[in-house]
Amino acid sequence: MMEKDRFIAALLPFCDTVCEYDRSCGKLRVRKTGLAQGISDKWYSVDELRNIFRDGCAVSAEKDVWTRYLSGENLRGFFDGNADNDSFRLRLRQGGQAYRQYDIRIDRVDDNTLVISGRDTQEQEQDVLTGALIRNHYERDMSAEVFHGGVALVDMDDLKLYNDVYGHSVGDKALWALAEVIRRELGSRGSLVRYGGDEFLILVPQAEEKEFAAMLETVRQRVQSADIPGCGDELRLTVSIGCVMAQGETIAAAAHRADRLMYRAKRRKDAVVREGDEETVGGETAQRILIVDDAPLNRAILREMLGGEFQLAEAADGAECMAQLEKYGTDIALVLLDMIMPGMDGIQVLEEMQNRELLDDIPVIMITADTSADSMSHAYELGVADYIERPFDVQVVRRRVMNTVKLYARQRRLTSVLVQQARAQERSSGMMADVLARIVAYRNGEGGDHARHIRRLTELLLERLTEKTDRYRLTRPDCRRIAAAAMFHDIGKLDIPDEILNKPGKLTAEEFEIIKGHPVIGETILRSMKDYQGEPLLETAAEICRWHHERIDGKGYPDGLRGEEIPIAAQAAGLADVFDALVSRRVYKEPYPMEKAMEMIAAGECGAFDPLLVECLRELQGTLRREVYTGEESQ
Repeated sequence: MMEKDRFIAALLPFCDTVCEYDRSCGKLRVRKTGLAQGISDKWYSVDELRNIFRDGCAVSAEKDVWTRYLSGENLRGFFDGNADNDSFRLRLRQGGQAYRQYDIRIDRVDDNTLVISGRDTQEQEQDVLTGALIRNHYERDMSAEVFHGGVALVDMDDLKLYNDVYGHSVGDKALWALAEVIRRELGSRGSLVRYGGDEFLILVPQAEEKEFAAMLETVRQRVQSADIPGCGDELRLTVSIGCVMAQGETIAAAAHRADRLMYRAKRRKDAVVREGDEETVGGETAQRILIVDDAPLNRAILREMLGGEFQLAEAADGAECMAQLEKYGTDIALVLLDMIMPGMDGIQVLEEMQNRELLDDIPVIMITADTSADSMSHAYELGVADYIERPFDVQVVRRRVMNTVKLYARQRRLTSVLVQQARAQERSSGMMADVLARIVAYRNGEGGDHARHIRRLTELLLERLTEKTDRYRLTRPDCRRIAAAAMFHDIGKLDIPDEILNKPGKLTAEEFEIIKGHPVIGETILRSMKDYQGEPLLETAAEICRWHHERIDGKGYPDGLRGEEIPIAAQAAGLADVFDALVSRRVYKEPYPMEKAMEMIAAGECGAFDPLLVECLRELQGTLRREVYTGEESQ
């Protein structure tokens, strides 16, 4: 095989088009192409092939490359110089709006032959995750272009929090979802660039301002309902957008202006800010800083340094500072606090803020001329976030103020995201637990409300019990966990035959023995869930399953436990179960009135219960009528 043929064979797998040019005859032979139909394996004149590409190419970028560079003069020029080869890499518009990348290369393989190869390299210029153009492409081929049209920077709010809370895979899915929303709205009208980690640049040539703003508002709204694969309804995205209209300036200059507006939008989040909105938004949404200093000159200097970015409040002493904190509360993003003031000084202000638990939400930067180790150590012990020295350096002041405000804002957003996540998980877990408990209740012939009643009764009993004694050291979350676990008290009845569970008459001794097996069966079912062993909810549910029929006099089952041997969770759930069974309709009985049910329990007709728990139940009768058995026959 000739050198020329080996060279062409190496190019064929990677290129869209490969042509061979013979200098002696001035003609071209096409070895491979997907750009135009009807090309056969024969020699063409340069003009013939250029016309075929010009008329047959479906994609304008490739057409532009081949018709521009395929000429006899260009090709002959490769034999005039000393270079062995040359190559072109061009960025061309497609349709005058979006951007494409096409590479063409011309190699001289011997004194008579050129090999011309070309390929579409657009995918190499696209971000793998989002499909947007990469930042390198923007910087190299787009940023310096003079532009007329709409330019917007879109920032996903709180991406770092999503990565921290949900994991980077969810953050990636969120970015992909955002890019999809933008692409659907953008269509072929413009270009999308991944400008930064969570920032996208939108370019729409020749756009009208009103039309461009409407498109961005649609993006903002649709992002909120974007589906994040695998996240259900737990994650709702928002974006902050800054937009400008470029009129004969470089894209980089317009992007810089849009960037400033985008950061203003981020102050309130989920917002689109245009140039005409800049002044209003700055005034309405700027965060408030409280400057506390007894020297009017110092306050004036800080006011001059920070007034363009923040709303400012001032106090001349500690007492006035506390009054301002009382007035604005956590609407104050930061306190700049002079440590040496007459009357109530900075140390006393910090101590009072600690007492009122304000320092977790409102950061304090100390103003001082004394940066000795002892002074700084004492200030940090009291909860100061940072410090600035007098005389003030404008760059240091601004940077430390911005860093502190952003840090605390991020902490508040993280807390908010965690709370939302916890609530969503709690709702989902609670819903599934309720569904399962209702299935069990229906299977047992107890009605769908039995599980709900047991949960609320148990929680109320335990809350009242904690008011009367600290013997059990139960917290409010403990009470809620035990109440949720109580819904599964009769899960062991799933293994009891229907004819026994739903028998309308009295059970035989043999049938009752079978029923008495359900506590152990229930515990066995729960403890067989190996993936959840050690989980507090499961452990508590297993205890309740096994021992909710135990009685303090030792006459319960299955183990005949007495008094304090029975966990308080099982005691409370057992009493709740008995009370609800008495006041509810069953296949074998009509409901008793609440007063009669209480008499029966107090008299020991349903077994012996802790007298303190019985007292709690008696005190809850009014609450039960209002919250649990509203409108039911048992009243």
